Amino acid sequence: MSAEIEEILKRYGNYPNVAGIIIVDAFAIPIKTTMEYTLTVHYAALAHNLLMKGSKMTQNLDASNELTALRLRTLNHEVMIVPEENFFIIVVQKPGQ
Repeated sequence: MSAEIEEILKRYGNYPNVAGIIIVDAFAIPIKTTMEYTLTVHYAALAHNLLMKGSKMTQNLDASNELTALRLRTLNHEVMIVPEENFFIIVVQKPGQ
């Protein structure tokens, strides 16, 4: 799985305006990050809650559907959360000017 994680970091790191990438396991524990540790833990915990609620909402709206990605944009950042089988990916971007 380590090679897969390194490939993910490399792939998402090439996108423009990326401020950080966090790989988190199913229990919201950061596996790998390009961000400061305290901020990483904060993002991981909040994103895990958001992902669980988004998945539940998707299932309640349509039981044959599943959540494939979440995208949240604020004035300062855009956060993308992508669930995988055993982990999820958080990509933090600065919105383009």
